[in-house]
Amino acid sequence: MHFPVADLHCDLLSFMAKVPKADPFDPNQIACAFPWLKAGGVRAQVLAIYTDVHPESMELASQQANLFVKLLEDYPKTVCRWDAAFQQQLEATDQLGIIASVENAAGIGTLTATWKEIYAQFDALLEKVGSLAYISLTHHTENRFGGGNYTEGIGLKEDGKRLLDYLAGKQIPVDLSHTSDLLAEGILNYIDRHHLPIPILASHSNFRRIWDHKRNLTDEFAQEIIHRNGIIGVNFLRAFLDNEQPERLFEHLIYGSKLDEQAIAFGADFFYTKDFPDRSRHPFYFPLAENASKYPNILSHLSQKLTEGQLRKLAHENVFRFYQNLWS
Repeated sequence: MHFPVADLHCDLLSFMAKVPKADPFDPNQIACAFPWLKAGGVRAQVLAIYTDVHPESMELASQQANLFVKLLEDYPKTVCRWDAAFQQQLEATDQLGIIASVENAAGIGTLTATWKEIYAQFDALLEKVGSLAYISLTHHTENRFGGGNYTEGIGLKEDGKRLLDYLAGKQIPVDLSHTSDLLAEGILNYIDRHHLPIPILASHSNFRRIWDHKRNLTDEFAQEIIHRNGIIGVNFLRAFLDNEQPERLFEHLIYGSKLDEQAIAFGADFFYTKDFPDRSRHPFYFPLAENASKYPNILSHLSQKLTEGQLRKLAHENVFRFYQNLWS
């Protein structure tokens, strides 16, 4: 089935920033190369500004923001800004709408950065990219703002609270995909306690009820996102689906639709895998979801369980509605 697709997460920018001779048009280099996106009917794509926790993280984030701008300047026939006007005129263009996000706030503030430097970095990134689809406070590990997925007993730190205060009212959602459970709980409680106008989503997460992994959402957090009118993008990585059963992807998507068909979306998480040191993670994706051309096949398979209306919501309508409400 060929519906327009909106995807909430890929790592094209960090690939371009870190890989020598990286070419976003070469389908042999990365699973979210532009030819794969076009073949899969992807019309709107979030490009993450990803950094690890290093002293040079702020510099790397700035480099990726510059690359985002360069894509728009160098390839105007291929890409355009994903904004409210683009969503409303989707059928009038064949361009791919792109918007940046921040995956790991270490790219906004390293451990030694002053708050003056953090505010300046945040404002500079936002000015360059125009708008942000969301911000993740952490990645897998701990940083100055809180604890990531693979940390134990580390929640929302004082600097995380200060960053949330700065985010409030800026129409930038906070992403729970890379939080520890304690950090997710801390973010939600802090937002509620201080009545902060901050939307919540999970850009590329699956369901712990289907596959028990720290990267996946508990039902409690999934329901919190749904309650707050957020969205959940299902991740295509084998490790977060089921290491052995490819069809588990469909179980996550169907389970999300049953929780709330208005909230489920795609967040494939395609990234450059060829230099990944842990060989046990290879292959990262099952063949049925190995690159961005696979969306039509995935939707076709799901048509046995979901209605056409549910498939359209999954493919793009839920994402577009979320951002239309955010930007209106």
